[in-house]
Amino acid sequence: MHFVKVIRELSGLILTRGPKLCNFVEWRGLRVVYKRYASLYFCMCIDEDDNELEILEIIHHYVEVLDRYFGSVCELDLIYNFHKAYFILDELLLAGELQESGKKTVARLVSAQDSLVETAKEQASSISNIIAQATK
Repeated sequence: MHFVKVIRELSGLILTRGPKLCNFVEWRGLRVVYKRYASLYFCMCIDEDDNELEILEIIHHYVEVLDRYFGSVCELDLIYNFHKAYFILDELLLAGELQESGKKTVARLVSAQDSLVETAKEQASSISNIIAQATK
């Protein structure tokens, strides 16, 4: 199924649910676990035999790490830094299972990656300056 169709179908299914209904929905032989935080919805598709409460805890853990990294995570943080949100998710999960439960460990790994990115930018900038001066 096309990714846009999946998003549209799941969004319609989840957004129309009342706030007092449970956070689990059956969809195409899968179970969708979702949690709302302010205006953000976080969803995970799981097999029917997976533990829904564990998935809610994983979603909550992910949001806590995002909050720690972005301050108070909002939609714009995820839109303009989606690569960072995916990197954080990759540090938390491996093959759909919780890999790292320590928020400080994840924060340290993300900080190390940010340092590598900054170093690479500085090196690229200095190389660009050297090339610019050499071509004058």
